[in-house]
Amino acid sequence: MGAIGWMLAIFGAALVLGLPIAVAIIASALVPILLSGSFGADVPYVIRSMIGGVDSFTLLALPLFMLSGDIMCRGGVSRKLFDVFALITGKRAGGMPVAAIITCLFFGAISGSGPATCAAVGAMVLPILVDDLGYDKLFCGALLSTAAGLAVIIPPSNSYVTICAVTGESIGDLMIAGIIPGCLIGVFLMGWTIFYCKTRGEDKAKIAANYDRLKAIGVGKILVRSIPAMLFPVLILGGIYGGVVTPTEAACVSVFYALFISLFVYRTVKIKDIPQFLMGACRTMAPITILLCGARAFAKIFTLTGAPTALANWVISVVPNKAVFLIMVIVLLFVIGMFMDCGPANVILAPIFLPLAKLYGMNSIHFLLLMVCCLSIGFVTPPFGMNLFVAAPMIGSSSFDLGRKAMPFIAANLLAVLVIAFVPWFATVLIS
Repeated sequence: MGAIGWMLAIFGAALVLGLPIAVAIIASALVPILLSGSFGADVPYVIRSMIGGVDSFTLLALPLFMLSGDIMCRGGVSRKLFDVFALITGKRAGGMPVAAIITCLFFGAISGSGPATCAAVGAMVLPILVDDLGYDKLFCGALLSTAAGLAVIIPPSNSYVTICAVTGESIGDLMIAGIIPGCLIGVFLMGWTIFYCKTRGEDKAKIAANYDRLKAIGVGKILVRSIPAMLFPVLILGGIYGGVVTPTEAACVSVFYALFISLFVYRTVKIKDIPQFLMGACRTMAPITILLCGARAFAKIFTLTGAPTALANWVISVVPNKAVFLIMVIVLLFVIGMFMDCGPANVILAPIFLPLAKLYGMNSIHFLLLMVCCLSIGFVTPPFGMNLFVAAPMIGSSSFDLGRKAMPFIAANLLAVLVIAFVPWFATVLIS
């Protein structure tokens, strides 16, 4: 077995043993050096590559977006968003579940995290949908688990920062490109939701009572208190798209904006809480930093083995055209997403798959966006869908039963991904 085979074997064995993914990557990167004294790299080369993997100004955007998302998550923003969307769609068929999906879209743009969106929105929405309005608890849990996965697609997303860090592509372009595809997937999820509600029926009396309760609060009051939260993604993306700020600068602005509205507008956060937010962002960022270090070293060693060229030649010989290549990638990423989190999978696979996509004439931003969309489905696919584990205790169900109920939502998500894959316009129209 050659160096490439040993690298993959060590990586697989480390994962089976339950070692952290970062450790598995670094250990496998050292294999060719240990096997051959004449290999074109040494241990210092690996160390330099690891340092180079995080020696980037743009990576500062990652902990800053995490920090702002954490502040907003604890600021009670989800309720304010849900009320305004429930007021808009609440009287229509499937309107309240649809409002939950839209809330996940907007809150995902704030948090950038699927599990965080699932927890924050679910804690508030599920009691309303299940207890107050009488919707089936498994349906609501499946809906929430799937919609929360949109958090890594709707910008600003941490996944976009990490995947661009290892491929060298533009973070700003990828963020802007993610707006329409994220909304498109949301529309597909809403379509199934409305169909389900129309065919299964709803408790019209309870829905009308809930709508009247919202109107009693006051349309103007609900709209006014939701505006600061809704302006968050508009401010960040507008600044990037308008060329006013870079993604890193936008991340810094997002922190100050999150602090301002949480401290002085909503008053749900106190100054004494800020050190806790800072420590939380550091704890979250630390393992990602090590992962990025290992991924850069792995990519460079993998290139020195000649594996990318051999892989490219093999793929071209067996895959006749771009359509077949796209189907192959979607299926592969869907399966990988069942067992590996979106972030690590992007970091490991993007440097390998992107050169292949370019051989078939694909736009780099389109392909990276497609990767994120495919792997985001993993948040709700058994056996290790993270959002399933977050939502299941909220409704008193098992993650397995919730995963089965989520199958139609997964199918709707996959259909949207196919549209994005074969109609590049959805991904490139805003950056062309």
